[in-house]
Amino acid sequence: MTDAGQPRVDPDAVLWSSAPKALADRPLLILLHGVGADEGDLFSFSPRLPLHPVIASLRAPSPYGAGWSWYELGTPGEPNSDGVDAAARAVLRWLDELPVAPPSIGLLGFSQGAAVATQMLRHAPDRFAYLVHLSGYVTSGDLPGDAQLERRRPPVFWGRGTVDEVIPGIAIEHTEQWLPRHSSLESHIYEDLGHSVSNEELADVVAFLGRRQA
Repeated sequence: MTDAGQPRVDPDAVLWSSAPKALADRPLLILLHGVGADEGDLFSFSPRLPLHPVIASLRAPSPYGAGWSWYELGTPGEPNSDGVDAAARAVLRWLDELPVAPPSIGLLGFSQGAAVATQMLRHAPDRFAYLVHLSGYVTSGDLPGDAQLERRRPPVFWGRGTVDEVIPGIAIEHTEQWLPRHSSLESHIYEDLGHSVSNEELADVVAFLGRRQA
């Protein structure tokens, strides 16, 4: 769904683990799925995630096959940075429109969703407590918030598989250089894992989230 040519998150398509009013005294964890999936994809992890945060799993704005997409795919080797940026701004607008402001916010994204979540962090570096970045990438170029991230260095979990052939190598190389400079990075590489999330990786994510709640 778009609004005057700009992508828009449908608030009626969000899956919540608790009523939004619970955000008055509980942190928020935003889940952003990958291309071709929907809001139910990452929400299926909810039973294994920490109970304290209120989880909101968003649906991307544009139909894509049987699912949805955050932005149009770029050409091989040239991910769509403009599309990532527009999608990130759409999620930030959705966040601004919540009826209750949560005390803290974490981000968890897979593939396209990871790229969008990282872009959100770059646009609003003081707004998010941490990022879980699964099988995605960081867009090229500089944003005004990058310098602040270098100083703040928020906790970031980056997980990817050794046989993931979806994300272009040039994007992975840029991400390998960018994340250590702009975050307190916890990096995990999983042998023989493709473009997906394994049980081992999910266990590591749960442990990372648990430390954020300690």
